[in-house]
Amino acid sequence: QVQLVESGGGSVQAGGSLKLSCAVSGITVSDVFMGWVRQAPGQEREGVAIIDVDGTTVYANSVKGRFTISKDSVKNTLTLQMNSLKPEDAAMYYCAADLRPYVRRTLRVGTLREYDATDWGQGTQVTVSS
Repeated sequence: QVQLVESGGGSVQAGGSLKLSCAVSGITVSDVFMGWVRQAPGQEREGVAIIDVDGTTVYANSVKGRFTISKDSVKNTLTLQMNSLKPEDAAMYYCAADLRPYVRRTLRVGTLREYDATDWGQGTQVTVSS
């Protein structure tokens, strides 16, 4: 059974940093297509960072140069280092995995629906004050 548990959210001032972690069980992070997705109140889910099995990363334009997604194969975790945070980054952040074959995979940066990932964490809240 796949389990994704996020941690590391909190409240910071604009310009600050946070590091989110996702503890993964039931699968091996190095073998899985994963990403970080955020959702602000009243808005749709947005994929902000994706990492492929080979380590290739893709970022939403809104976070490019500020956020870094990575996998730790030893700890079996997915992380998101967030620097230079802006008030518009405030949201619930979710760890997500897409275990489907490549041709059926839909987890990506941009607007997402719940079915665009096969597994979701419970989320961790990020608040950014101006």
